[in-house]
This record gives sequence, C-alpha cells and structure tokens, in this order.
Amino acid sequence: MSPSRISVMGDRLPALFFELLGPDIEVLEWDDSASSEAVKRVVALITYGHPQVDGPLMDRIPNLRIVSNFGVGVDHIDCDAAKARGVAVGNTPGCVDASTADMTLALMLAAARNVVIGDRFARSPEFTHYDPSQLIGMEVTGSTLGIVGLGRIGQQVARRARAFDMRILYHNRRRDPAAEQELGATYCSLEELLLESDFVALNCPLTVETTDLIGTREFSLMKPTGILINVARGPVVNHEALFEALTSRRIAAAAIDVTSPEPLPRNHPLLKLDNLIITPHLGTASDRTRRRMMEMTVENLMAGLRHEPLPGRVV
Repeated sequence: MSPSRISVMGDRLPALFFELLGPDIEVLEWDDSASSEAVKRVVALITYGHPQVDGPLMDRIPNLRIVSNFGVGVDHIDCDAAKARGVAVGNTPGCVDASTADMTLALMLAAARNVVIGDRFARSPEFTHYDPSQLIGMEVTGSTLGIVGLGRIGQQVARRARAFDMRILYHNRRRDPAAEQELGATYCSLEELLLESDFVALNCPLTVETTDLIGTREFSLMKPTGILINVARGPVVNHEALFEALTSRRIAAAAIDVTSPEPLPRNHPLLKLDNLIITPHLGTASDRTRRRMMEMTVENLMAGLRHEPLPGRVV
C-alpha cells in the first residue's frame, strides 16, 4: 500500500510508536505552519499529550478520517464535531484501569502517611534525631473510602481498598448493584459520601456535569481530617476552592495527579502548599500499561486505514 500520511499532534512520539506503525506509515509531526498541500495528505491524527482537537482543526484537514487517542479520556476531542464530519474516534479502554487504580492508592497512602513531607524532612539538616511524635499520619486500614465514579478504574480502586479493610462508599450517575455485591460497596449521594468519607477518590470522567464537581460547598462537607485524591481530570476540582480548603485546613490534605491547566504555571499558589501532593499525570505511567496504550492506539489507527471498525471506537 502507498504510505498513509498521519499528522501527529502534541509532543514527539516515543520510538516505540514508530516501531509499531511500521515502514508503510509516514508520520508528519504536527506543525501549525504546515503547508496546505501537506495537510491535504493527512488522513489520521494520533493525539498524544491531550492537544485540543476541535471542529475548526478538523476542517483544516479535509481528508481526515480517524482520530486515534493515546488514552481513555477524550474530553480534549470534540466528538460531536467528529461525528458530524464522519471522523472515527478511538481510545484505549481497559488497559489503563490497573495502573490508574495503583496510582490512586499510591497517592492516598502518600498523603495519609506523610511520605513526601517525610522524605523531604529526612533529607534536611533539621533531621538530627528520631522523634516519635513527629509527622503522625492517618491510619488507612479500616478507614472509609468514598469513590466518585465506580467505573472500571473505580472498581479496581475498590478491589485494592478491600485489602486495607476499608469501608467503601461510592457515587455514580447510576447505581451498580453487581459492583455493590462483588465489592461490598455502598451507593450514596455525593453529599453523603463527602460527609462520611475519610478519603475521597475522584475516578470519574471529565464531562459538563463533572466540571467543578468539587468546589467550596463540597469541601465544606468533608471531614476536617479528610483527604482528597484526584486521578480523574484537573477541572473536576475547582482549584481556587482547593487552595482555600487546604490553606484554611478545612481538609487535612490532598493528592492530585492532574491539574488545570497542565502543568500549572510555575508561580501557581497551589505549588507552595505542604499539605498537597502533585504528580505530573502519572496515572498510566507504568511500563506495561504505556506499551499496551501505544499498541491499542496503533490498532485503532490501522483498522481505520483499512476502513474497518475501530476496536476502541468512541465515535
């Protein structure tokens, strides 16, 4: 077959992408200054790093047929615009669940047990003798975990939490009786979840309904000892409200793997807080998961080029 022209948006692709694509695919690094002739040759986009793919962008690529997303979340892609233009959109469901759940638990444990603060203190000149009264954290075992979004990732979080003998509450748009029976989870309203949980884990997708889902009112409902974990998307949490809740000690701490924008400006006030852990979107950053994500991204792409249904089709 003749080479297919694929415009790649975002940062440079890892070398493994090129190995998986093979020699018959020519990858054109996306550039706003690309000539109109080059853009006309493009038939697909691989979105890597969550660039915005909207209607005007699609209109600039007249022969676009496929958007293959490296990841599950497609909030950066205008799926309605894609559907209206007959552009197939694919993502990588399933393979990210375990690693993202692992990250949720890692952040919960790190925030509860002062792992980051403790690491900094242990390296500092101030640590000259052991004092058993310092850095007393929260016991995770036997505590109550509230999961907002008991989908595939949320259910994996619940499975891990059961190993800590945690009481599990969850809030979804709809109840999931099967998950309740399997995981021993209890469905409740968001308000009830916030009031009763020691840890609140956000594992929901970013939608119109979940944007600013956690704001001033929601923080006011949480326990003063409560800890928020966000491994969903940055805009699910109102950052001004988060800053206020942490600085006023309305909640004890938070640990977030996502921000809005991403990354935060280097002078952002959240970066100065000692009761906030921030990681650079590491939810899926494990060796096996990232490889499988690349494989699935390429599988969607190749299926689209063959005019076949995308295995991970969203639109």
